Amino acid sequence: MPEKVQVEVEGRRLVLSNLSKRLYPSGFLKAEVIDYYTRIAPVLLPHLAGRPLTVKRYPDGSEGKFFFEKNAPSHTPDWVRRVTLPVPGSTKQRETIDFVVVEELATLVWLANLAALELHTPQWTVGPKGGVHEPDLLVIDLDPGPPATITKCCEVALLARPLLPEGALAKTSGNKGMQIVAPWPGRRDRAGGPVKHSGDSSEAAKQLAELLEKEHPELVVSKMAQAVRPNKVFVDWSQNNRAKTTVSVYSLRARDMPAVSTPLTWDEVAEGADGRVLHFTAPDVLARVEEMGDLFAPLVPGA
Repeated sequence: MPEKVQVEVEGRRLVLSNLSKRLYPSGFLKAEVIDYYTRIAPVLLPHLAGRPLTVKRYPDGSEGKFFFEKNAPSHTPDWVRRVTLPVPGSTKQRETIDFVVVEELATLVWLANLAALELHTPQWTVGPKGGVHEPDLLVIDLDPGPPATITKCCEVALLARPLLPEGALAKTSGNKGMQIVAPWPGRRDRAGGPVKHSGDSSEAAKQLAELLEKEHPELVVSKMAQAVRPNKVFVDWSQNNRAKTTVSVYSLRARDMPAVSTPLTWDEVAEGADGRVLHFTAPDVLARVEEMGDLFAPLVPGA
């Protein structure tokens, strides 16, 4: 395979490099990473649109060193959309960051060529002129403390579902846990009816986590302290903080195999609680989308 290949993606010219480089111990090559993101793009791009992106880049593959990248690198093509946003409390003492916003296939291919295996997004979007919108999603991250596995996460997800907004959906994290994502604003009370809320999705998520912990203390913790988490599921509500991001649906993860954060049906969540293995790789997900379409389509703004 040649070291560099010039391609045209929807009218954009790109130079792809090191396509034969192995990025996963299983043998998944950089060319296959680019191919996956190209083929999954029709369902992935709507979930990235308008969301300032944070990537995890693995130039030496999933087993090597990685770094988070929020600021668009200096070699970013001029056709890639960027939005400059304030970042109060930045650990690098920056007042603003030029975030990449992925809104076309060429940008996705460009990022894949940089070995940006993981794509992470906030629960809010920016408008056409860069104005920051209120959160439109609420996310609950379910993180199992060893020896607990995703099986217990599925149990908690089923308990959480009636307390979440109508239309809440579940996905694997692509790692060891899972996430539930729901449209925001709005949630249901325990009887299923509407309740008033403060408009603060982070506070709503915290209240839900604490309620689950109170009612199921043998299964759930709402505090991050490692000492209280063995064999329980940490319901991480903090992902709704405006400064935080969550791995995007359909993003690859840096594991030994090209695992993907994969949408689930609620029937599959119930099967997971009964012990079904819920682990999907890039080829699995492409086949699922071919068969099932985008299970997360209802969460696309305006859907």
